[in-house]
Amino acid sequence: MSTETASPRRLRRPEWAGRNYSLLTGAAFITSLGSHGALIAAAFAVLEAGGDGGDVGLVAAARTLPLVVFLLIGGAVADRLPRHRVMVAANALNCVSQGLFGVLVLAGEPQLWQMMLLTALGGTGQAFFSPAAEGMLLSSVQGEQAGRAFAMFRMAMQGAAVGGAALGGAMVAAVGPGWVLVADAVAFAVAGALRSFLDVSHIAPREPGGGLWSDLREGWREFTGRPWLWGVVVQFSIANAVVGAADAVYGPLVARDHLGGAGPWGLALGFFGAGTVAGALLMTRWKPRRLLFVGTLCVFPLALPSAALAVPVTVEVLCAVMFLTGVTLEVFGVSWMTALHQEIPENKLSRVSAYDWFGSVALMPLATALAGPAETAFGRPAALWGCSALIVLVTALVLTVPDVRNLRRRGSRPITSATPADEPAGTERTVG
Repeated sequence: MSTETASPRRLRRPEWAGRNYSLLTGAAFITSLGSHGALIAAAFAVLEAGGDGGDVGLVAAARTLPLVVFLLIGGAVADRLPRHRVMVAANALNCVSQGLFGVLVLAGEPQLWQMMLLTALGGTGQAFFSPAAEGMLLSSVQGEQAGRAFAMFRMAMQGAAVGGAALGGAMVAAVGPGWVLVADAVAFAVAGALRSFLDVSHIAPREPGGGLWSDLREGWREFTGRPWLWGVVVQFSIANAVVGAADAVYGPLVARDHLGGAGPWGLALGFFGAGTVAGALLMTRWKPRRLLFVGTLCVFPLALPSAALAVPVTVEVLCAVMFLTGVTLEVFGVSWMTALHQEIPENKLSRVSAYDWFGSVALMPLATALAGPAETAFGRPAALWGCSALIVLVTALVLTVPDVRNLRRRGSRPITSATPADEPAGTERTVG
């Protein structure tokens, strides 16, 4: 074969990287870049306005509370309406709320209730966006290369976290948090424009009949019929809550008191992002047969950052810990997405994703709101050590679920609309 014939073939895009996949990846990269900087900016906006750790926790809780309230509705809506329209509408709401937040901070002396209200609007947008986005991504790839596709997607998204967190911390230190929030609003506008070009013609239209409540019940049956699914979601409902409290409340406070401020904390978060990139790169090559068993073992290191902040360690050690945590957590993330893609029918992906997200964030408002009082009652180091202990405990418990240990990767096969109740126990659908 001549060189002229071979070159275009080498440059050809992989079959699994179709138009929708490419648009979703590009949009996720942009929003991840902005959001990781905005996370730091929001915390320091509260602190610069005279707030304390409790106020930071209240603003963080204001974002996660609408997630708990609206996620299940968002999942049902995303399985009923064209998913790309739900995503674009949610991006528009996030753009407006973050833009107003940034302008409010730039104007000077924002009130706590104003920051909580705008943050809550952003959380509402995310509640509708997340199930639609996950369902759209899971339906955009097929075949045995799905795991590689998810790893590449997550590598692009998390790669933006490396620059976003480090740049966000540097920008907060240089020009203040307001401009970082405005930049995040622009990122949402650009990403929403990209997502408006998504094609949903491959998704069969929903049959008429049934309402929102019926859709929610159907999603609940799909969720509760799979022990591996609800077991891991319960695990992460606790793990995400304590990690959210540590990252949103304790991390910035430790950075301010011991590490030198927003810059070093942004650098540490950037190393976590670099670790997730490395983990995703690893998962483009590694295909563990026992998906969830390997993935769950890789959740144990999630306890390390809280322990490092409790000591507290130097910036260099914290960065190393965050990098390791990012690598191992990404192994879990790709394995989890592959399991969902393999096991869940396409027409129920957004509803199941909504229950997944709901369980994962249900305790976050409570945890972030209680982070300040817990620090006052027990001291910051004790509160952080408690976060680490809870992560180790719930991760060990989920390994007692047989399906978590036994669910295996298998080859490509069509995804039907059957539910666990339609199949005999022990079929390949749940445990290979």
